[in-house]
Amino acid sequence: MTQSVLEVSSPARDNTMTTINSLRCEFADSPACVDTFAPRLSWEIASEQRGWAQGAYRIWVASHPRLLKEGKADRWDSGRVESRRTARIAYAGKTLRSGERCFWKVQVWDQSGESETVSETGVWSMGILYSSDWKASWISASTPRDVVVDGRTLPPCAYLRRKFTVDQPIKSATIFATARGLYEMHLNGARLGDSRLSPGWTDYDKRIQYQSYDVTALLRQGGNALGAVLGDGWYSGYLGFDVQRDHYGDRPQLLAQLVIEYADGARELIVTDGNWRAATGPIDYSDFLMGEQYDARKELIGWDRPEFSDASWRSARVQSDSVTAPGHPALVGDSGPPIRVTQELRPIAITQPAPGAYLFDLGQNMVGWARLAVTAPAGTRIQMRFAEMLNPDGTLYTTNLRAAKSTDVYICRGDGVETYEPRFTFHGFRYVEVTGYPGEPSLDTITGCFVGSDAPDAGTFECSDPMVNQLQSNIVWGQRGNFLSIPTDCPQRDERLGWMGDAQIFVRTATYNRDVQTFFNKWIQDVEDAQAADGGYPDVAPRRVDDRNGAPAWGDAGVIVPWTIYHTYGDTDLISKHWASMTRWMDYLTIANPSGLWENERHNDFGDWLSIDADTPKDVLATAYYAYDAALMARMARAIGRREDAATYDALFTHIKNAFHSAYVTPDGKVKGETQTCYVLALRFGLLPENLRPLAAKHLTDDIAAKNGHLSTGFVGVGYLCPVLTETGYNDIAYQLLLNDTFPSWGYSIRQGATTIWERWDGWTKEKGFQDPGMNSFNHYSLGSVGQWLYQTVAGIDTEGAGFERIVIAPRPGPGLTYARATYHGTHGPIASAWDASANGLTMDVSIPANATATVFVPTSDPRTVTEGGRPAADAPGVRFLRHENGRAVYAVGSGTYTFAAR
Repeated sequence: MTQSVLEVSSPARDNTMTTINSLRCEFADSPACVDTFAPRLSWEIASEQRGWAQGAYRIWVASHPRLLKEGKADRWDSGRVESRRTARIAYAGKTLRSGERCFWKVQVWDQSGESETVSETGVWSMGILYSSDWKASWISASTPRDVVVDGRTLPPCAYLRRKFTVDQPIKSATIFATARGLYEMHLNGARLGDSRLSPGWTDYDKRIQYQSYDVTALLRQGGNALGAVLGDGWYSGYLGFDVQRDHYGDRPQLLAQLVIEYADGARELIVTDGNWRAATGPIDYSDFLMGEQYDARKELIGWDRPEFSDASWRSARVQSDSVTAPGHPALVGDSGPPIRVTQELRPIAITQPAPGAYLFDLGQNMVGWARLAVTAPAGTRIQMRFAEMLNPDGTLYTTNLRAAKSTDVYICRGDGVETYEPRFTFHGFRYVEVTGYPGEPSLDTITGCFVGSDAPDAGTFECSDPMVNQLQSNIVWGQRGNFLSIPTDCPQRDERLGWMGDAQIFVRTATYNRDVQTFFNKWIQDVEDAQAADGGYPDVAPRRVDDRNGAPAWGDAGVIVPWTIYHTYGDTDLISKHWASMTRWMDYLTIANPSGLWENERHNDFGDWLSIDADTPKDVLATAYYAYDAALMARMARAIGRREDAATYDALFTHIKNAFHSAYVTPDGKVKGETQTCYVLALRFGLLPENLRPLAAKHLTDDIAAKNGHLSTGFVGVGYLCPVLTETGYNDIAYQLLLNDTFPSWGYSIRQGATTIWERWDGWTKEKGFQDPGMNSFNHYSLGSVGQWLYQTVAGIDTEGAGFERIVIAPRPGPGLTYARATYHGTHGPIASAWDASANGLTMDVSIPANATATVFVPTSDPRTVTEGGRPAADAPGVRFLRHENGRAVYAVGSGTYTFAAR
C-alpha cells in the first residue's frame, strides 16, 4: 500500500503562540456515525499574533493514529493547498467503509507561507453507508395495554435480551442501534452512552436515525448479553393536543447489530432477530404526556448480564418488513446533538400546602424530570406531579397542562435508600408536588434533571441592567428546554410539536446562544420530509396532529431557516441539498397567487399570533412573507451560483413588492391595518420605496407612543420590532421597549417571577390572574426573539456575508444602559464585543479570531478623538481607518484584541 508521508519541517520562526483547535467532522466533535461518503472537515486557529491569517493547509487521514505519529496517511493526503479555508473541506481520499474509524490531522501555514503549525489528532467514525449492510431485523414484544390512567390505557415497557459467546481476541466492537419509539441499549450490565430519548423524533415513515456505540472495552471472552428497554415515545405514545396515540405504529420496535472485528481479521455480527427474548419489567408504563409508573418490586435484577436466566421470557416478535425492502424508511446516522441530562438543580424551598403534599420549588422553570431519593417499606407508592406555576393558595397549578397528566409514580421495593429517575418521559416544570412520602422529606429528596438537545454553548450576553440580564437568561433557558430533538413549542402540556412559525422567528437568536448547526440541519430535513405533494410546507414538522399545509409565517420556515443557517455558518451545501424542496414551495405559492398578493392557500392563517390589542390584517402579513421568501431565494441562488434562478426570484420579489404597495400602502406611508407589525414587516422586508420609509417609521413610533410607549406585536412581529426601530433612527425607542417593565413587556413577566419566556404577554397579570388555560404555556421561546437584537445591536456582533469570516462589530449604545458585553463563537473561533459608557466617553473592547477580519464601528462625533491601545486609532498596528458616517468612525482590523476609546 502506498502511503504519503507527513513532512513536518522546522518552522521558519517561533510559532508557539499559534494552535489548531476544534477539529470537527460534519460540524461535530468526533462524530460516531457519519454516513456521507465525503465528510466535511473543519478546524479553528488560535493565535496571539495580531492579524494572523492562514495561507495554506494540508490534511492527513489515516486508519490508525499510530500511522499519523509515524508521519503516514493511508486514507488521504490532501497535499499542500494554498487557501484560507478552514471549514467544510470535503474528504477526497480512498472510499470509506461502513463502521470505519478515521483519524486525522491538519497542518497550516500562515500568510507568509513559512510558519507552520500541526494539530493534535482528531477522529470520526463511519456509520452504515449502504442499506445492504444492515443485517438486523426489527423486533418487538407483545405488551398488552393493561394500565389505565385517566381513562387511557398504557402498555408496560418491553425488555429485550440476547446471549452470545466470544471465543477469541477482539480488535474492535461497535453497536449500531435504533428504534421505532425510544430505546436504551445495555451490554453486560452496563447502559450504553449517556444520551436520552434516543433515537429522537423524525417522521418514522420516511427517516429513522440510528446511533452507534464503541463497546470494545465491554465485551469479554465467554458469555455476553445484549439488552434493550423500549418506550413508546413519539412513535406510539400520546402526542399532541388531540389526545391520541399510535401516530406511526402500535408498539415500539428495536433494530440493532453488533459488529465484532476479531484480532485475526474475522468479522461477526450479532443482530436483532428471532433469537432474542422478551419480557416486561418494572416500568408499568412510560409516556411523554401521561408520565411514568415504576414498580421497583418488579425489577429484573441482572437482566442485562449473561448469567441471568431468561427461560420464562418469550421469543421476541420479528417484524415482517425488511430494512432493505423498497419503501422502507431511510436509516440515517444521528448527526444532531444528543439529548442529554445537561444540568441538575437542587430545590430552593419546600412548602406543605396540604397535609401530606410536599411542594418542591426548583427556582427555575425547566424541562426534564425529577430524581427521587427515598427510604420506605416495600409497596410504598410515591407520586410526583409537575407544574410551572402555583395557584394563589400555594397549590400546584396544572390547569394549563390540558390533557397531559405529567405525573410520575414510584413504588418502593423496600431495601434501603432507593433512587429513581424515569426513562421515557419528560415534563415542563418549576414545582414538584410529592405525595405518599413516608415522614418529612428534605431538600435532598428531589433533584431536577434538566434535559435537552446538548448543542454546544455559542454566546453570552450581559449588560448593566439586571432585568435585561434576566431576560437573556429566560431566553436561554427556554431555548435549552424546547430544543429537544426538534424545536418544540412547549414542554409541559399536551402539544410539544415542531411549530414552524416559532422556529423561523427565533432561529437567528438561537444561533447566537448555541451552536445549532447540526440541530437545524436535522430539523430542516424533517421539514422537507413533511412537505406535501403539492409543495406545501406544514405548520409543524414532523407533520403530525396538525396535518394542514403551512400558514403564512409558519410554512415560510422552510425557506427562512435554511437561509439563516447558511448565513450564520456559511454552508452552501445546505442550500443545494434543499433547493428543489424550496422551489416547490415557491411554485406552490406562485401558482395559487398570480397577482402577487398571498390571498389563497393560507390554511390556518394564524396571523400575528397572540398580539396585544392589535389586529394585523392577515393578507398584509402573508404577502410580506411571500415577498421575503422570494428575496431570500434570490440571495441563496446567488450563493450557489444559480444566476438565472436569482434573476427569476428578484423579478418575483419586485412583482410582489409592487402588488403590496398598490394594495396596502397609502401615499403618506401608512400600511393597511396600521399595526406595529404591519409597519415592521413592510420596513424589514424592503417593501416600501425609500421616500416612504421615514413616514412609515414615524407611523410605527406614533403607534408605540399611542400605546404609552409599549409594544403590541405577537409572535411574528416581535423579533423584528427593535431591529427596525434601530435601523430607522429610533434606537432610543427600541431601548425603551427593552427596558419597560409594565404590561405588556418582557420586563412585566420578569417582575412576576418569570424564569423562562411566556407564550403570551398576558399569561398572568395582576388584574386578571391566569389567562385562558386552553393555551397558556410559561415556557415558549417565540417572544424571546429579541435576543437577536441584543447580540447584533446592543452588543454589536454580526457578520458581513455568510459565516462570520468578515465580522461586523457595531454596537448601538442607548439610554438606560451603561455597559454591554457579549461573546459569540463563530465558525473561525471566539468573538467578543464590549462597551462601557461614562462621562469621559466610550470604551470598546473587541476580539477577533485568527483568520478572520472585521469592520469596527466606534460611536463618536469626531474620529480624531478615537484611540486604540492608548494611541491614535489611525496609527495603531493592524487598524485601518475607513470612513466616518452617521456618528461612527469605521475601521478595518484583522484578528486580535483591540481597545478603542472615544470621546
